[in-house]
Formats: sequence, structure tokens, C-alpha cells
Amino acid sequence: MTDDQLYRDYLDGDSTAGDRLMLRYGDSLTAYLDGFLHDPQDAEDIMLDCFASIFVDRPRIGEGKFRAYLFRTAWHKACRMRKLRSKRQEFCLDETLIDTVADGDDTPVEAAAREERNAALRRCLNRIAPQYREALWLVYAMEMSCANAASVLGCGVKRVENLLYNGKARLRAELEKEGITNADI
Repeated sequence: MTDDQLYRDYLDGDSTAGDRLMLRYGDSLTAYLDGFLHDPQDAEDIMLDCFASIFVDRPRIGEGKFRAYLFRTAWHKACRMRKLRSKRQEFCLDETLIDTVADGDDTPVEAAAREERNAALRRCLNRIAPQYREALWLVYAMEMSCANAASVLGCGVKRVENLLYNGKARLRAELEKEGITNADI
């Protein structure tokens, strides 16, 4: 079922549809928020607060925009929390944000190679500018469209496309410094 259908079902009184939306986006939204807040508990609290506000307020959300609306709501709540902390922090990737789950068929050598590749990717992503890092994360890791990512970031689609283009170039250069020259970016 699509996000739109699940949300409509929730609005029509099916509480299990809301549960399925939370299961679908809870972990990825928490990981996204943790990139800002650097505190998994605060990230989880805001994730729950976002779903609660959507389920209580029942806003009108355009077709195909549920995920963007959810992430934008989370972004606003995270910004408010950061403002209250009076600290300037940036979107940052740590070990929990890059998938390190092994396939059951991996040998120990393949698992070690994948973990080393992921560690190099995290290091390189954290060396590029935060706006590039966040755009890359939203579009490629969260699989959002450029339009939805633009909605989350509060900018235009063309700006997101430029951030992606420049971010990939910067990431490629950082990966080359790590000795990774065959990266498919």
C-alpha cells in the first residue's frame, strides 16, 4: 500500500494504518534526526512527537507528499530543539546511519571489507559540507525524490540537484584521497 492510501485509511479510522506508517518510517526518521541532534533518545522522542502531531492534527497532505511532510515536520522540531540547546550542530553521519547489516552468505573477509568500505564512506561524508551530506543522504539513503528532498530542506528542486551534483563531486574527491578510485557515485 502507498503512503497516501495508508494515511487515508488512518483518517478513515483504521489505527493499524498509522502503525504501519510508523513501522515504515520510524527507524529512518530516527536515524535522520540523530544526524542533527547526535542524541538517539532525543531523535526517537522527536520521531514519536512527529507521528503524534500528524495523527492528532490530521493535516491535509498532498498526494505523494507524506514522507516529505513527515521529514519536514521532524526537521522543524529538531531545529527547535537545537535552538533550545543554544548549540550550532550540523547534520553528521555516524556508524548507525550507514547500513552495516551482513547478508547471511558473507564470508568473514567480505564482511570485513564491507565494514571497512562503510567506515571510509562515513569518514568521507563527514568531511564534505553539511548541506551536500544532507542532500545526498535524503535522496540516496532515504530514497526521496528531489522534490521531496527540496521540501525537507526548504529550497527549490534545482538547488537540490546542484547540491547533489556538487556533493557527489566532493565525495568522489574525498574517496580518492582514501584510495577508493572505483566508487560508483
